[in-house]
Amino acid sequence: MEDDAPVIYGLEFQARALTAQTAETDAIRFLVGTQSLKFDNQIHIIDFDDENNIINKNVLLHQAGEIWHIGASPADKAVLTTCYNKTSDSRVVSCAAVWRMPSDWETGSHESPDDSAHNPQTLELLCHLDDSAHSNAACVLWEPMGDGKRVISLADNHALLWDLQESSTKATVSSSATLEGKGQLKFTSGKWSPHHNCSQLATANDTAIRGWDLRTMSQIYCIENAHGQLVRDLDFNPNRQYYLASCGDDCKVKFWDVRNVQEPVKTLEEHSHWVWSVRYNHSHDQLVLTASSDSRLILSNMVSISSEPFGHLVDDEELSDGEDNHQEDKGKEPLQDSVVSTYEEHEDSVYAAEWSSADPWLFASLSYDGRLVINRVPRALKYRILL
Repeated sequence: MEDDAPVIYGLEFQARALTAQTAETDAIRFLVGTQSLKFDNQIHIIDFDDENNIINKNVLLHQAGEIWHIGASPADKAVLTTCYNKTSDSRVVSCAAVWRMPSDWETGSHESPDDSAHNPQTLELLCHLDDSAHSNAACVLWEPMGDGKRVISLADNHALLWDLQESSTKATVSSSATLEGKGQLKFTSGKWSPHHNCSQLATANDTAIRGWDLRTMSQIYCIENAHGQLVRDLDFNPNRQYYLASCGDDCKVKFWDVRNVQEPVKTLEEHSHWVWSVRYNHSHDQLVLTASSDSRLILSNMVSISSEPFGHLVDDEELSDGEDNHQEDKGKEPLQDSVVSTYEEHEDSVYAAEWSSADPWLFASLSYDGRLVINRVPRALKYRILL
């Protein structure tokens, strides 16, 4: 069966920004942002036709500058955010903005894929997420499960919580937090927790990971030297509220229980270069994707720290309740953690990996040379998890 074969799409520009279109749960759709110095940058809307194993694309112009980060509204398929570079007074600033796709973006491109590039439509700017005091946006995070009205931008050493009003055409800062300490502290990435009523945020700066309570904008935990070098990315386990994954330039992927930040619960050392992206599967939290500058994407099966270590959903209390509950599980050894697959279709640094919002067994990865690869979880593992 050819079903597990990857599908490859090449953009003509370099790219490092990728997201699944979160509000789209029927079509398998990813958004990619390009990084071109010479030409107008673009958002590629990638639709994967599962039945025929082909990719359909639409292109929208993003004339503001090179895209470093892209995020999709959880509530409105037409709305997205980008962080991008622009040059002003001969210095480069990183800005953030909210955009809307034109209502008829889908017309034209499927019939004649060759012509669509000649007259692509332009994204409509809804509002900027910059205020002069905090330039250099690293990323914009949408409130998970939200109504698309709240975003956080991480800019320099500030985390700003924005309220989007009037169909996102106006943004006001409702609260902010600041990294305190010596030197030029700045955030590199962050993740808004889907747990605790979306009241918590995790951020990375340098080698540290911090947790924040968004109601008080105060720090709730700090993992000082989480990685030996820069922390690149974070992700929360969708089913276990205290579990957080991190990756960084020390080539490692670490899993933390934020109630005890002295030691990681698990460490993976499968990559041979910087790890740029770590992503939990939204439905089956034992499946974890990692992408690295070693040009590889790795799918790991982290059963021992998942919500299904014995093949059924358990909560944290059940796991920490000691041994008495597990008499009936004696015969049921938890499955072993393992690397499921190493994907080698990229020839350049893989900067991003994302699971599809519509199909839990499908994921995309993007390397700097503009190659997007769509892969599936191997069928044997899929059936082992399901049956």
